[in-house]
Amino acid sequence: MGDLSALDADETAFWRPLMRIMTALPRALEDHFLPETGLAITDYGVLVALSEAPGRLLRISALAATTGLSLSRISRVVDDLTRRGLVEKRRCAEDGRASNAVLTEAGLTRLEAAYPGHLARVRASVFDHLSAEDIRTAGPVLARLAAALEATPPTDDC
Repeated sequence: MGDLSALDADETAFWRPLMRIMTALPRALEDHFLPETGLAITDYGVLVALSEAPGRLLRISALAATTGLSLSRISRVVDDLTRRGLVEKRRCAEDGRASNAVLTEAGLTRLEAAYPGHLARVRASVFDHLSAEDIRTAGPVLARLAAALEATPPTDDC
């Protein structure tokens, strides 16, 4: 475990707004996005990941890693998207125990329809409040934090 001393003033000034963002941003995006598109932000992230994958197909475990979701959570999301006709679930040819998620044409159409509203909400919630310099400096910092968190994958442990 790392340093267990109390956060100093600079660390506190960074940490507290970060905690507020982690709570407020998903809610701000979701509150508008779900009623407008019928998609939760998590659904949208899964559809984006599949749209960017070769053949619009990813093994479920790779999709979990790409989206930062646990295996049990991604399974529930994929099952829901499958019921809605936005994703297909197929057995993996290389490993019969594994499954792939495939973006359907209906899923791609829904994603494309949702994109303009999502982009507008992201700009209004985040980028309209930042300068170009803020974005240039914060991007690498956030990328480092994300990489550090992704190095320790989430578990399904209780």
